[in-house]
Amino acid sequence: MSTRVQQAPASPVGTAAAATLVLVVLVALALRPPFTAVAPLLEQIQQDLGVSNTFGGVLTTLPVVCLGVFAFVAPKLRQRFGDEKVLVGCLIVLLVGNSLRALGSIWTLLAGTVVVGAGIAVANVALPGLIKRDFPHKVPVITAVYTMCLTLGGAIAASVVVPIGGALASAWRAPLGLLALPVLLALVISIFALRRSSGARPQPSSGGRLWRNPLAWQVTVFMGVQSAMAYVTFGWLPTMLQSRGMGAGLAGLALGIQAAVQAVGSMSVPVLCHRLRDQRLIAVVLAVLLMLGFTGILVGPTAWLWPAVVVLGLAQGASFGLALTLFGLRSPDSDTTTALSGMAQGGGYLIAAAGPLLIGLLHDMTGGWIAPLVLLLGCSTIWLIAGLLAGRPVQVPSVIDGATRR
Repeated sequence: MSTRVQQAPASPVGTAAAATLVLVVLVALALRPPFTAVAPLLEQIQQDLGVSNTFGGVLTTLPVVCLGVFAFVAPKLRQRFGDEKVLVGCLIVLLVGNSLRALGSIWTLLAGTVVVGAGIAVANVALPGLIKRDFPHKVPVITAVYTMCLTLGGAIAASVVVPIGGALASAWRAPLGLLALPVLLALVISIFALRRSSGARPQPSSGGRLWRNPLAWQVTVFMGVQSAMAYVTFGWLPTMLQSRGMGAGLAGLALGIQAAVQAVGSMSVPVLCHRLRDQRLIAVVLAVLLMLGFTGILVGPTAWLWPAVVVLGLAQGASFGLALTLFGLRSPDSDTTTALSGMAQGGGYLIAAAGPLLIGLLHDMTGGWIAPLVLLLGCSTIWLIAGLLAGRPVQVPSVIDGATRR
């Protein structure tokens, strides 16, 4: 009895392709601001609520934990409702979470952060599968558009929240609440885009086999350690820069510039992956740049602060783009891409959750940044090793029931 082999679908044309691209862009623009907007406001939140640096670490760690926990739910939701409906649902969840955080108490801040993290987690997992489904031969290029929109959304939010808070005489509540407005706009437009999308349904599949595959674990560690360093930057870069003598407004602007520069890296590396079957050399170069960036920010001369911010932004944007691109390159079909994305982001973000919390604890214990720097350099080394393994031109087996395994 012959086995059925899953064939890659043809790329959509016309309105269906445009609708898918619009949906990807709008959701991507909404996913980063809930994270990057908190860091420039963190010191004001701590002062207003009377909480410690450790609570700041919890506040920046909690959404990353949610990204890990709720990522495991995403493949099941995708199987039941399809990619497009799941993504529109994520925007609704984001709208509720951003509104909760603006209420201003410790408990609504934490509850809203959990809700926001749940919506972002599911969208993070579903988007790579949607890209693989509708653009199977253009995965790196469309991933570049996706990551560029992610980083631009985060950059804009980080740059404007402090000035908005000052203009509205609201230290942090109003800026966090206003994040709901672009999500609402994206939701309205996405509902219209949903009507014209291809709406192809996922096939019956089982992602359990990936948990026994070494390559899937290598991609998971690669994603997790990259995310740990990224969320340390989102959560602590303004605080790091303020400890080096930079004002709060400039520190928030630096985070925004760092996130904007990420767009260049996140856009360039996936396109480069389109030309290279082997991504190991890219991982080596990026690991070195990550080490240089963190070192320059934490212990380098003050004249190096802005160049180090730019270097770190380029490296982190590129490493994030590379991690997302690997989901599609290391899987043979869209269902496997979603399963690998769920595993790598679920397990990876649980790994990443330790990053911001450990930085806060080490900073509280030592009163300085040397111990956090040692931790970040160690993370860069682990990420490099995972990249040398995950960067090889091989694929995980298909998760589609009845498909030929590789």
